Amino acid sequence: MIFLVDTNVLVRLIQHSDPMHADARRAASTLLRQENQLSIVAQNLIEFWAVATRPKVNNGLDQSLAETAAHINTFQLTFTLLPDTPDIFPEWQRLAEVHEVSGRQVHDARLVAAMLVHGATHLLTFNDADFKRYNEITVVNPQNIS
Repeated sequence: MIFLVDTNVLVRLIQHSDPMHADARRAASTLLRQENQLSIVAQNLIEFWAVATRPKVNNGLDQSLAETAAHINTFQLTFTLLPDTPDIFPEWQRLAEVHEVSGRQVHDARLVAAMLVHGATHLLTFNDADFKRYNEITVVNPQNIS
């Protein structure tokens, strides 16, 4: 199966002090061992950069640009980077209209659009509730993978 790894999982993979770090690592390791394809898209890396370089007082990780770039390089070596293609926007627009998406939820819809364009069937995320509206994909919380 092809899984898209959500940005919140990427963040937890590098935050050893986060209570969900072990769940993120175990889920990724288990899925890879089961020969699933774990994928990311450019949007994940852009969102990660924003969180990683933001100050802690603003709910960020307060990492240097060099640290953040190193993590992004590691993610690109570990996960399959699915390309942005012209087909993603019309799929995003369809999802936004069908599922009545607005506000900050538009970013989640774009992840789902990229998944559908690339044939990814599963989303690995700690934010299950944010994706429940999308019956086109299967949402998997890392805490539910053993």
